[in-house]
Amino acid sequence: MSEEVKVAEEAVDAPVEGGEQPQLSIQDLATVVQIIDICSKRGGFEGPELEAVGGLRNRVVAFVNSVAPKDGEAPEGAVPAVDEAPVEEAAE
Repeated sequence: MSEEVKVAEEAVDAPVEGGEQPQLSIQDLATVVQIIDICSKRGGFEGPELEAVGGLRNRVVAFVNSVAPKDGEAPEGAVPAVDEAPVEEAAE
């Protein structure tokens, strides 16, 4: 696992071809939460993986909800807040 983290850290520091940094939107993060929920419902994770996946999901939800516009402030097409139900509750 530590090798995976090291590789990921190196990838973050790697230069980008063309000089442009990749962009990630709040909508992208909300989509990540939806993907995690779908995979969880379909049994895509093994038991030992659930803690890490659920923890990641909860951190992404907390971040998206902290930066998403509050009710009444959302312009048209804005990203709605993400459902905060933990993965364990969403899985069937």
